[in-house]
Amino acid sequence: MRNRLSLRGASALVAAPVALILAGCVAEVAPPSVRVVAPAPVVYVPAPPRAVVSVYVEPPISEPAPIAVGWAPPPLLVESPPPPPFDGAVWVGGYWVWQGDWVWAHGHWVGPPRPSYVWVHPYYENRDGVVLFITGHWAAPGVAFVPPPPGIHLTVEVAAAGVIAGPRPMGPNGCFIPAPPGSRPGIIVPAPIGTAPAVVTGAPPVVAVGMRVTANVNNNTVVRNTTVVNNTTTVNNTTNNITNVRNVTNITNVTIVAPAAATANGQAVNSSVPAQAHLAAAQPAVFKAQAPEPASTKPVPAFVHGKPPAPLPAAQTVNAPPARFEQHAQEAHSEQGPRQPQAMSQQAAHLQQEPKSQPQAPNPQQQAKVQQDPKLQPQATQHNDRPPGQKLDGAQRQPVTAANPPAKPTNPKPAANNPQPHPAQVAARKPPQSKDHPNKPGEKDEKKDRDRPG
Repeated sequence: MRNRLSLRGASALVAAPVALILAGCVAEVAPPSVRVVAPAPVVYVPAPPRAVVSVYVEPPISEPAPIAVGWAPPPLLVESPPPPPFDGAVWVGGYWVWQGDWVWAHGHWVGPPRPSYVWVHPYYENRDGVVLFITGHWAAPGVAFVPPPPGIHLTVEVAAAGVIAGPRPMGPNGCFIPAPPGSRPGIIVPAPIGTAPAVVTGAPPVVAVGMRVTANVNNNTVVRNTTVVNNTTTVNNTTNNITNVRNVTNITNVTIVAPAAATANGQAVNSSVPAQAHLAAAQPAVFKAQAPEPASTKPVPAFVHGKPPAPLPAAQTVNAPPARFEQHAQEAHSEQGPRQPQAMSQQAAHLQQEPKSQPQAPNPQQQAKVQQDPKLQPQATQHNDRPPGQKLDGAQRQPVTAANPPAKPTNPKPAANNPQPHPAQVAARKPPQSKDHPNKPGEKDEKKDRDRPG
């Protein structure tokens, strides 16, 4: 008897859902709409350059011995070379030179100390977080520049009294030049040997590692009956096969490359600039950190390891107007919620903080209908009913600008094979327009006004 009752109860439980399905009582579940909020642009404000010592340096007439410095030179400063004062004048500087601290060697026009001597740009190398530095100097005709050998042992120089060390070089090992003006301190720019530091004067500031300089040297170039000049091959920002580099003067342009993630303005760089120091220094600067004029016209001798640095004048303020660089994220214009988990979390925070406009209290019949069907809650359709181009109020929202357009809500359409909604749900919604009963412009829908809360 008990088994019969159990079977009857089970049959009743199975028959109840079947009866509901046959009766057509199927609830329609609308997929939730997701509106992606564009993240705020990352604003980079270059720190005001510290006061620097600006001097004229008496360059050696031969390649000096390298020295080791424990931190990277600061970003470059801006100079505007005047016209050459005489035929054959050579533009020397400006660049960072070591004098117990990184001191700015101001640029100037000067004649070679001896006939046919050529100017060799300063050499910076990142070797495992230590900068190997060879100051700018003159070279006799046909004399090759010799970079520091791999097995060299150098003692890191001691900073002068009161000097605060800066950050270590941030970038790959190898030859480099300082970063463009206004860059984050410590970042270096890989470059071939013999590159003038001023080539990045017109480049945007960098906030991350990624900018590099490349140069093409013609094959089979013979200088003063010496051996053939080898090409400088750059692979993964590492300079290889540099054992016999001559004073090459046939490079007219270099190429500066940087991804968008490395620059302060969020724009990729791929530009060709003059390789000559005076033409490169004359480029319009993005961040105008003007190098101060030296207080004394008397040049100081170049630094030599083991000897105290020469007496230096007082530091001077760098004239740099304030600047802001906005870097917009690449996913700012995306409308796909699942592909942007970070934007989704920001959206959830915005939705919790944004004050919502409360609708007027409905009458008892409408309130009972809303409580029975959660899909008719006004909160579920509050954000979907907002026009796509409407501006949002509140400090939590992003302003609507040309660079930051408003995000549009995505309302996925139900699939064609979705089951039909219950008649009660159809009656609670506005019936679609038809050709027999169109709504004329300006005519109100009485059924919509009757069912809408408030």
